Amino acid sequence: MNQQALQKKEHFMADLKPIAKEIRRDIVKSIGKAASGHPGGSLSAVEILTLLYYEKMNVDPGDPKKADRDRFVLSKGHAAPVLYATLAERGFFPKEELDHLRQLGAMLQGHPAMDHVPGVDMSTGSLGQGFSTAVGMALGAKIDGAGWRTYALLGDGEIEEGIVWEAAMAAAHYGLSNLTAFVDNNNLQIDGPITDVMSPYPIDEKFAAFGWNVINVADGNDFDQLRGALAQAEACTDKPSVLVCKTVKGKGVSFMENQVGWHGKGPNAEEVAQALKDLA
Repeated sequence: MNQQALQKKEHFMADLKPIAKEIRRDIVKSIGKAASGHPGGSLSAVEILTLLYYEKMNVDPGDPKKADRDRFVLSKGHAAPVLYATLAERGFFPKEELDHLRQLGAMLQGHPAMDHVPGVDMSTGSLGQGFSTAVGMALGAKIDGAGWRTYALLGDGEIEEGIVWEAAMAAAHYGLSNLTAFVDNNNLQIDGPITDVMSPYPIDEKFAAFGWNVINVADGNDFDQLRGALAQAEACTDKPSVLVCKTVKGKGVSFMENQVGWHGKGPNAEEVAQALKDLA
């Protein structure tokens, strides 16, 4: 790594917490203006995306389609606000676009669309299918002998989908060590606690049984724990890795934290104001 790149990396590492806070503010403001969206599961995943886009992934906002870039797939596509806010903060497109989330004719749809948004590597929304395409990306890179990596983020409710486990089986079968998945384990989905709806626990043992390298992250909203877990994933060279990350739904906003009602609704003006005070 040259000196300029090293300095840039060190700058990002030193400033991740304020960046994450700004991303959270943008999530709240964009969903508030749209009066529609999914704040809870977007806020829970902020540290994961911030770490990937600011420290870990080889990406270039000036060249979003460069051939050797690392790929990211937001398999839980309803959490698009966290991806949009991260991409905008990173410079893939003007932050002003966030003001038009979910508006007719605007760039930022309710779910990520790769044909419309710079930096989005896969259109997602139907749960489980994004993860399957991430497996396909990693397999393609392995066949081509390419050095880039694929990262995917799944929701803990999403892994109730059977297609997730078909993809998990294929990834292990082909030894896709260039694939790292994250499970955003905030324990809540649209209809309530995941244990009440259709419990996927024990998540770690299930992935292990499918042949994955499993790393449990006790606090998935902690940068240091995520860094250590990613280092373990990169050290594994014979199978795909999954980071099962315990997170807080609605993280950072007092009245949203661990509240299932904030899975999929927009805050009103008063609630936006309160949330921004929490995130000041």
